[in-house]
Amino acid sequence: MGRIVGIDLGTSTSEIACIVDGTPKLLPNSQGKLVTPSVVHIGEDGGVLVGEAAAEYLFTRPDCTFMEVKRLTGGGEVLKAHGKEYRPEEIQALLLGYLVRCAEESLKEKIERAVITVPAYFTDLQRRATAKAGELAGLAVERILNEPTAAALDYGLANLKECKNVLVYDLGGGTLDVTVLELFEGVIDVKASCGNNHLGGKDFDEIIMGRLAEPSDSADPSADERALMRLKKAAEDCKIALSTREEYQVSLPFLLTGAEGKPLSVEKTVRREDFEDWVAEKVNSTREPMMSALADAALTPGDLQVVLLVGGSTRIPCVKKLVEETLGTVPRSLVDPDLTVARGAAIQAGLIEGSINNEDLVLTDVCPYTLGTAPLQHGIFGRRVFFDPIIPRNTTIPAEKSKIYHPAVDYQTEVTIDVYQGESSDPANNERLGELNLSGIPPAKVGKESVEVSFSYDMNGILQVKASVLSTGRQVSAEISTTGIKAKAPLDLSRWEEAEGARKFRPLIRKAEKLMAAGGDPGGDVELLVRRVKEALLLKNTKEAGDLRDQLLGMLEALEQLLQLQDDRTLGIDRP
Repeated sequence: MGRIVGIDLGTSTSEIACIVDGTPKLLPNSQGKLVTPSVVHIGEDGGVLVGEAAAEYLFTRPDCTFMEVKRLTGGGEVLKAHGKEYRPEEIQALLLGYLVRCAEESLKEKIERAVITVPAYFTDLQRRATAKAGELAGLAVERILNEPTAAALDYGLANLKECKNVLVYDLGGGTLDVTVLELFEGVIDVKASCGNNHLGGKDFDEIIMGRLAEPSDSADPSADERALMRLKKAAEDCKIALSTREEYQVSLPFLLTGAEGKPLSVEKTVRREDFEDWVAEKVNSTREPMMSALADAALTPGDLQVVLLVGGSTRIPCVKKLVEETLGTVPRSLVDPDLTVARGAAIQAGLIEGSINNEDLVLTDVCPYTLGTAPLQHGIFGRRVFFDPIIPRNTTIPAEKSKIYHPAVDYQTEVTIDVYQGESSDPANNERLGELNLSGIPPAKVGKESVEVSFSYDMNGILQVKASVLSTGRQVSAEISTTGIKAKAPLDLSRWEEAEGARKFRPLIRKAEKLMAAGGDPGGDVELLVRRVKEALLLKNTKEAGDLRDQLLGMLEALEQLLQLQDDRTLGIDRP
């Protein structure tokens, strides 16, 4: 079947590795380096350059040179070069093709199979786009592997006999992943994952850029692509230098041409404490995913024995400090933050191809998002659409689960099953992945016909949906095609009282929760409204929160009257 390689397809850099004599080995690129910048340049003649050779064109031809394409994965955006359009996965396929050719040159053999890593918090759409990039590069993609899980494999292979709870904090160039797992005698059991697909070192670079050269009346750096690239490179150099130094001198002579042709330069000394102040909000935002992953794994910081730092951005001192303060554990540099993901991908490749004994090392993983549909429900206040989970987040994969539904109206012969991904009880706040249409349902009164909806989520994190009419066996199925909407981070509803303006909602929500606890919400209508109010507060949707508050107030008044009427009937009181 041929050798399988492991590829870390990163935002900033990419690496390729394979198993040699039972251990993972990084393979060099055409320049003899193990790390390749994730940059692609397309020439006017259609010629392609990748890596450092392409990066040189970022300053002279930024219009046809692409970087950080991973952040666009699955977003439906179109990239242009020389009048031709490219999808992000097509650009990534060029990068993958280069890595594979380098591997073939190093190994002196043909490479046609690969394991490719993605952030644990990548959506179904983003995983499919990554798999498509591999296919466009001529690869059979054997597995889409979560990056923190890959890092855990790298650590686990060297520590087979350990029995420990491990948290992997992975902050790379473009994404954050936090994964909690248990390691026991060669079994790596992933318990929970949380993260942010839009947070990484590149965001820190942009903050520095904004501080170095703010737009003025005479010139705006964002209007000049070449100046912007020079500024971006200087910001990245500054960030890296401040990980080991207390200050860094930024010097950008003749960056822009101002009014009347006057050249404008940037000369500035940046201190580490200044940089840490600038990025504090974003660094602090990583605290919540850590605690959320621990909560989902039913663990506390005190239950952890090992904290692994993965990704180049974890070299930043204030990031390390935050992790230590949050978890009360000193993070350990037991794996190479830049190379460990590629090594782990190679180990997964070795498990598949048999070059590593899968009896010594066993891996489980989880679904990072809740997957479900949005049926109509009949409540005491009428019909409403709600999100009904089928596969809850952090379910061990592969997983297959199903639920039974009924057509919502009499004599209905066709249903549309909308598929969503997210954590909100309101489908509108989740990501709509697509739909499946099932026709041929025998016409009948409501409740007489049943439809079974089955979700199957595989080890690559790709979803298949099946629907069938139970009375006839008629069935339809599909790999759900997606809409191209980027993922939203789930909200921590337990923190709703910290939201601005939450104080005036507190008495009403407390009253609603008391009523629900007493069994006064048989249709689930109050629970849905309470969740939506909390979500609106956390999202700072003041108008929506106010409208929902009014709805909730009216609903509670009606429920109290209904409950009072029931109590009166129990006591034999006759009221009009």
